[in-house]
Amino acid sequence: MNLTTAASPAVAPRTRTSLWLRNTSLAISGSILVAIAAHISVPLFFTPVPFTLQTLAVLGISLAFGPSLACSAMILYLLEGVAGLPVFSPIGAGGAIHLFGPTGGYLMSYPLAAFAAGWLYRRARHSRFLSNFAAAIAAAAIGDIIILASGAAWLAILTHLAPAKITMLAVLPFLPGDVLKIITAAAIVTGIARVRQNHSAAE
Repeated sequence: MNLTTAASPAVAPRTRTSLWLRNTSLAISGSILVAIAAHISVPLFFTPVPFTLQTLAVLGISLAFGPSLACSAMILYLLEGVAGLPVFSPIGAGGAIHLFGPTGGYLMSYPLAAFAAGWLYRRARHSRFLSNFAAAIAAAAIGDIIILASGAAWLAILTHLAPAKITMLAVLPFLPGDVLKIITAAAIVTGIARVRQNHSAAE
């Protein structure tokens, strides 16, 4: 009797359960990380959009988790906010109403941005023409563009201001900080991956 064959039906469910528990734990952890980053918030007198570290958290999770899991973490984050948990920036109404405020466009773009950045990174990092770090920066930049574009579009709908004014309020003030966030997210994720790779090679 083949013991491997006989054991496989019992092993498979345990493996699937372990994977589900792992992914669920990561999604919850990712949503908590974004919530913590949201509370690192600084109001800006010239725009209704505060400066936060949410983009850094979203991009880092996207690169580290991959498209599906990162998207799930962002959806979970939004559901937590809609349910009334204090996960959104303290500068705002809180709860579901927060999504209809001036920062709603940024928030609602997180699942799409996370999926896009995670998917692009998974594809680009295998290219012989791009280093892992360059691939991470490129993917994070695309995710950031989605967030900024969505935030600007939503603010334009709310305020009916001209495109040039919306750009001054919702995009340009955040570009320098977002460049640093993109580089930081890429450096952290690729740095951890490199350490793990070296550690595995040494064993």
